[in-house]
Amino acid sequence: MACFIVPATEAVITTVATKIIKKKGSESGVRFAGKLDKLNGLLWGGSGLLAFEHLWHGEITPFFPFLTAAADAESTQRMLYEMSTSGVAMATVVTAVWAVSVILGNIIKKKSAEPVLQEEKQ
Repeated sequence: MACFIVPATEAVITTVATKIIKKKGSESGVRFAGKLDKLNGLLWGGSGLLAFEHLWHGEITPFFPFLTAAADAESTQRMLYEMSTSGVAMATVVTAVWAVSVILGNIIKKKSAEPVLQEEKQ
C-alpha cells in the first residue's frame, strides 16, 4: 500500500546528507559521499519502482488523500502496519547490502594495495 514511503524517506535523508558532506569538502568526506551516492541510487530506484507498481495497481490516486489506503481508519491502520514491517525491512536490507558492499570494497582495495606497498619497501 505505502511501503515505498519508508525507503523514499531514507533516500531523501541520505541525499541531503550527501550534499552537506560534499559541501564541506574534506577528502575523506567526498569519498564517503561518493559511496553514499550509490545508496541513494539504490533507494531512489527501488522506491520509484515500488511507487510505479502501486500506481499501476490503483493504490495511488491523483487526488487527496493520494493513497487509497488512507481513505478510512481501518485501511490506514493496515497501511501503517505495512510501512512499519515491509517498508522498514526493505530499507534495512538495502542499507545493509550497501554497507556490506562498501566494507568488502574497502577490504579488496586494501588487499590489492598491500603487494605494492611490500614491493616499495624492498
